[in-house]
Amino acid sequence: MSEQKIDNRLWSNTARNLSPYVPGEQPQHDNLCKLNTNENPFPPSPKVAEAISNTLADQADALRLYPAPESDELRTALADLYHLDNNQVFVGNGSDEVLALVFASFFLKERPVLTPDIGYSFYPVYAQTFGIELVQIALTEDFSIDPDTYRQPCSGIIIANPNAPTGLLLPLSAIRKLASEHSNSVIVIDEAYIDFAQADADSDESAVSAVSLINEFENILVTQTFSKSRSLAGLRVGMAFGNASLIEALTRMKNSFNSYPLDKLAQAGATASVLDVDYFTTTCQQVIDLRQSLIAKLTDLDYQVLPSQANFVFARPADGNASAVAEALHEQGIIVRYFDKPRVNEYLRITVGTAEQNERLISALTAMQA
Repeated sequence: MSEQKIDNRLWSNTARNLSPYVPGEQPQHDNLCKLNTNENPFPPSPKVAEAISNTLADQADALRLYPAPESDELRTALADLYHLDNNQVFVGNGSDEVLALVFASFFLKERPVLTPDIGYSFYPVYAQTFGIELVQIALTEDFSIDPDTYRQPCSGIIIANPNAPTGLLLPLSAIRKLASEHSNSVIVIDEAYIDFAQADADSDESAVSAVSLINEFENILVTQTFSKSRSLAGLRVGMAFGNASLIEALTRMKNSFNSYPLDKLAQAGATASVLDVDYFTTTCQQVIDLRQSLIAKLTDLDYQVLPSQANFVFARPADGNASAVAEALHEQGIIVRYFDKPRVNEYLRITVGTAEQNERLISALTAMQA
């Protein structure tokens, strides 16, 4: 059957001109080693399924009635976790929805938003959607962020930390600097991978997350997700932390688009995940240990690997031909992420898998060099 041409004459200019975000490949076949979308290699806490089952025990009321519009129980659990007030916590249908509401709530068409030139590729899509100028600031030669390059007037700054796809961590001292120098702009720190980061042993900063700064700076907003460290990518839960004024703006915007963003099952499962601290701590450390082992083995194969603080690594083969490596791995059912873009087209982003998945990857790479 020939492909039908899409008639876009009834579309708005916004829809017609958009360049949508392209997610990582999601192939469906047996014996797949999927290391391309940064999903957690471990299952979620067993208490998640238990909580969802308990919620469904009364089918009539569980699914017949609307869920709590503000996800009060989940927000309370998150507030307790971070020693915040409930009015400093916002939740939404995945961090991508939360980030879209951030762009709609705080960033102005009159002044640009600043972001790294290498970062989460959804930011340009949000900017285009809401008609906001996005100015991309070049990372340094070693892919780090230099806060001194973020000096121009702006309505906001948005940075993934640890950054994606590099995995590098911006220290809290640099975030403090940005917040201080842009006191009239919202500084958004997108912490999708923060739970896999470890504080520098030589640092005075006992905390890694910028959530620790929100009572110090009224213009810092931190976003996080349940998709990575809590193994709930299939449940779609995201959150934001900030002062009560910023959270109220997000709530007003949310209630103008989707007043019931999280269903009852998502609320129950996410709350159970937050409350199971021991399981969360254990699995995060296991991912960190697997990451360090993977970095060591890739280095032994002469790959240049950036010092990741996420649940993935950014690695360059010795000859720089990352595209050929990705294609060869794909033929063996091993999927990694390749970005055909300037500055990063010699690198692969590889999700940290289970010990068995990582070994399958290393074995395949070793065979390529034989």
